[in-house]
Amino acid sequence: MSLYAALMAGITAILAQMTIPLPLVPITGQTLAIGLCATILGSRYGTLAVALYVAMGAVGLPVFSEAKGGFSVLVGPTGGYIFGFILTAYITGLILEKTRFTLVPAIIANIIGMILTLTLGAVQLKFAAGLTWEQTLAAGVTPFILVGVIKAFLASVLGITIRKRLLAARLLPKNESKAA
Repeated sequence: MSLYAALMAGITAILAQMTIPLPLVPITGQTLAIGLCATILGSRYGTLAVALYVAMGAVGLPVFSEAKGGFSVLVGPTGGYIFGFILTAYITGLILEKTRFTLVPAIIANIIGMILTLTLGAVQLKFAAGLTWEQTLAAGVTPFILVGVIKAFLASVLGITIRKRLLAARLLPKNESKAA
């Protein structure tokens, strides 16, 4: 399972490079990858994958969006989103473990994860960029709601499909969830 966590950290780094630049916070593939980590691997290993991704970026590897890395990114305007990914992976995976690894619970869990990421990201954005709450919502939340729901849906569909195939191939242990 640790190998899967490392693989998902790498996939997250790759998807982070898929960006649509916006003034303060770009739209990236990172959040799709975070949803995939949690949906495929569950809370424990999904969180491990995301923590590994964050650690790689913290030590300077260019794994964050726009090939950025380093501790300065984590304490900058977008750092709250990145730190939020860790909690998001845990909560998303935990919801699935407490319910079922099926499409509807996955969509709900990934949307809750999206809201959590946006909330934690917005708090740091406000203070790091010196914005008002209105400016923070306009720059760091509102532009990401629709695309976040789309990515939550994609992470759910892809994640559940991949998870089922890994389970069928006996490449993923079943004991991580109440139901596969």
